[in-house]
Amino acid sequence: MRFVGWIVRRARRMVARWRGDLLVILSEGDTLPALIPLRRMIHMVDKGDKWSVGFLCPCGCGETIELLLPAFIKPHWALTVDDIGRPTLTPSIWRKEGCRSHFFVKGGRIIWV
Repeated sequence: MRFVGWIVRRARRMVARWRGDLLVILSEGDTLPALIPLRRMIHMVDKGDKWSVGFLCPCGCGETIELLLPAFIKPHWALTVDDIGRPTLTPSIWRKEGCRSHFFVKGGRIIWV
């Protein structure tokens, strides 16, 4: 049964990539890499603490969005990741400068507001 579960998760991940869903990459440290791959969200963990997530703005402007996760920081976001690596962020992301995009990330999909 483990093998069947592995096959199902692998197939779901392939479909998510084909659809263009965001997928999470876990990284150690507190600084985002200079280059973030398209349709990938970098989850930064420093000494076991969830620190931030970073990804390219989905509008196509090319800007990097970095969101902080610790609850003691204002504002902060909550990140959940499903079993195939698709992220959900709450609350919505609303860029006040630049392209002024406003969207949700749910199950790896961008939902525009």
